[in-house]
Amino acid sequence: MITFRGVSKSYHSGGTRAVDDLNLEVRPGEIFGFLGPNGAGKTTTIKMLVGLLRPDQGQITVRGVDVATSPLEAKMQIGFVPDTPEVYDRLSGLEYLNFIGDVYGVAPRERRQRIERLAEAFELTGALKDRIGGYSHGMQQKVVLIGALLHEPPVWVLDEPMVGLDPRSAHDLKELMADHCARGNTVFFSTHVLEVAERLCDRVGIINKGRLIALGTLEELRRGQGRDGGGRDGEGRDGDSLERIFLELTES
Repeated sequence: MITFRGVSKSYHSGGTRAVDDLNLEVRPGEIFGFLGPNGAGKTTTIKMLVGLLRPDQGQITVRGVDVATSPLEAKMQIGFVPDTPEVYDRLSGLEYLNFIGDVYGVAPRERRQRIERLAEAFELTGALKDRIGGYSHGMQQKVVLIGALLHEPPVWVLDEPMVGLDPRSAHDLKELMADHCARGNTVFFSTHVLEVAERLCDRVGIINKGRLIALGTLEELRRGQGRDGGGRDGEGRDGDSLERIFLELTES
C-alpha cells in the first residue's frame, strides 16, 4: 500500500540528514504506527509521503503510484492530517469542507451525506456554520479530520491526530481507524502517546536520528526482532511495554 525505497532527505545543504536511507513497506489492512523522539525525522517522512517535500533520493509509492512522478494521482489516494491544523479561519466549517469537496471532486449528494455523518461522529454539527477563526484548537483539528476523510481515501496519513481532541472524539477516531483498516485500507500515523500505539497498531516503526531502528509487531520487538543497531537483539523480555522498548532503543 505504501513503500519507501532508499529514501533520504537532508537540510542545510546536506549538513543535516533528517531521513537516512529509509526502506519501509506498509501493508493493506494495517494500522501502522510511526514513532520517534522529537527531531527524529517523523514529520519530514510524512511530508515526503504526502508530496509536500521531495526526497533527495529514493522512491515513495502509494498503491503503486509514484508520489514524485504522478503527484496528483498519488494525493487522491491519501487523506492527510498535519500535526497542526491548517485552515482558512475566515471561512465557516461548512464552507471549508465544501472547498475541500470541490478540490477532490466529491459529488454534492455524497459530500453532504459524508459531512453530516462525520460531523455527527465528531460532535461538530452545531458549529459547521460558525467561522473557523472562532473554533478551539480541538474543533479545528476535527474539521481538518473531516476534510481529510471527505473523499474516502484508501490511505490515511495522520501526524499526531489525537492532539487537541477530547476523549470522546479521540475514541471515535480510533474506532474509525480500526473500521477503515478492517475493510482492507491503511492508516499510517505518528504519535507520542505510546499507550495508544501499543493498543491500536498492528505494527510499529521506530525512527531515530533519521534511521529506522526497529520495525515489527509489539511481540516481535519484545523478542528482540526487527531491531537495527539501536537495540540489543535477542534480549527482549515478555511483557515489556512499548514505552520501555522505545526508551531502550532511542537512548542506546
